[in-house]
Parts: sequence; structure tokens; C-alpha cells
Amino acid sequence: MERLRLMRQLDLIVPEEAAGQRLDAWTAAACGELSRSAVQVLAEQGSVLCDGRPANKKEKLRPGQTVTVLLPDPQPIEAQPQNIPLEIVYEDENLLVVNKPKGMVVHPAPGNPDGTLVNALLYHCGGSLSGIGGAIRPGIVHRIDKDTSGLLVVAKNDAAHQSLTEQMRVHSIHRVYQAVVYGNLREEEGFVEGFLGRDPRDRKKMAVLPESAHTKYAYTGWRVLERFGNFTYVSCQLKTGRTHQIRVQMASIGHPLAGDGVYGPRSVDQKLGGQCLHAKELGFVHPATGQWMQFSSPLPPYFTEFLQRLRKESRT
Repeated sequence: MERLRLMRQLDLIVPEEAAGQRLDAWTAAACGELSRSAVQVLAEQGSVLCDGRPANKKEKLRPGQTVTVLLPDPQPIEAQPQNIPLEIVYEDENLLVVNKPKGMVVHPAPGNPDGTLVNALLYHCGGSLSGIGGAIRPGIVHRIDKDTSGLLVVAKNDAAHQSLTEQMRVHSIHRVYQAVVYGNLREEEGFVEGFLGRDPRDRKKMAVLPESAHTKYAYTGWRVLERFGNFTYVSCQLKTGRTHQIRVQMASIGHPLAGDGVYGPRSVDQKLGGQCLHAKELGFVHPATGQWMQFSSPLPPYFTEFLQRLRKESRT
């Protein structure tokens, strides 16, 4: 088998508490970006080393050993322009703000090679998208999940991208989401904070974990907008923007999002087609003018229809 060209090398030191653990399981959890099966494949290719020698995926680890993972370049997915309708909230020569519909993936990935927001942006903008995100994510400053609707800002040039990314990094971008969660929140408002990382039992999910080099701090403030007994309509303001943040943190306090089949109960409302979550407000400093810009998106039909149903049921 031809050896893969290396993207980067990751060195992991085995701690005392990992003594006796299998190499593939511990490496996947410690790495934070690979599944156990992916580690096994890399080990079979000779791309996982233990103290400098090719490692066996099943070998048991000893404290102080160095596990080296040689991470291969990702297979590029060249996004192609597609004439897909977009709801443009604002646009100028530096950026545009888009209202993404529920069900649309933001950028191409395995299983979703086209029909994404990036495909639509390439058609709409031509060559005017920043290149910082590469061929897979041109112009993409931040993402929202496939089944989350609402506002996204997209950069048309690298200067705008760098400015917006820095605003994301220092948490100065204003982002407010609205959601419906299971249960009746006890207080009128509150917050959830903690550290999020890949779930060691399911690498496709995120989880609340102890602070470590493989977790990131997350803060979500929430406020009750309306109560329906078994459900609560809330507003969530983000200080950070982690993968699945609202979904994971609300689930961690016993109030997962309605319709969320990943972090919520197994039996979910199939009519919602995924979590009931809308990115309603977005504000930032314009990269070129320095002016504060803020946008608000009306709730989409799936959300308003669900609220109407809950109001009707709560009156009966």
C-alpha cells in the first residue's frame, strides 16, 4: 500500500491512569479528532508509532510511552458551483449574511458532496470568496448544523475572513439562538458552562468532559421566553461557539432540544426533522468600515408551526 503523504505529526505521552489500556482506544480518546476505527486503519498502515516503532492497535500501554500519530492529508472535496436559491440578508464587496434553511449542510463532506451552502455560494459569488477555508470551505467563517436554521456570515476576501475569525476568537460576535427544549426550566434565566470535547464512546458526538488539552471551554446563557409545561421556548446567547454547543449543554442540564435525536430522547418529534434551533441574531464589527452591524432573522415555518401546536395543546 502506498504510504500517505503526511499532514502533521501528533505526539501523545501516555499518563499513569492509561496504564493497561488498548492503544487504539486510548489514542482515539486522547487525540480528540479520530475515531477508534480510524486509529486502527492508521496503525495497519504503519502511521501509529509507540516509542518510535510501528504499533499494534491491540497492544497495552505503559505510562511514559510516546504514541506518535502520523495524520494524513484529508482527501480534498472540490466544491462545484450549483444554482441553489439563497436567502441573502445583506451583501457588499467584503461579506454577505445568509439565512440558511433547515436541512442544508454548510460545506461538502463525505456523504454530502454537493447541494451545500458552499456550492450555492460559489455559484452566487463566482470567484469572490476568501481562500482561507481552502477548497472545501471557501468563505466559511463559522458553521451551524445541518438541521439548525438561521444566520451565517460569509467572507468574500481574506482580510474580511481574518477580521471575522479574530472576532470569533475573542468572543465579540453577538449570536443569539432560539430553541424549544424538553421540560420546564426551573428559573427564568441562567447559564451553562463547562468543557466540551469528543465523546469517547461515540466520536461523532460531543460531550461535557473534565478540563484537558482535548476539551474547550463553552458558555451558553439562556432565558425563558414561553412555557408549555412539557416544553420551554428559550433564547440562548453564546459567548463561545463550539460544535453542537447549545445542544450538548442544554442536554447536560436535563433539557435537550425538541426534535434532537442525537442528544435528546430516542423517541423524538419526527415532524420537526431534527433539533428545533434557529440562529436568530447575528452582530459583528464590519471588517472594512469598523461599524457595528446586527441582523435578525424571523422564525422559519417549522419553528412557528411547532410553537402554535404547543400553545394549542397547553390550552386544552
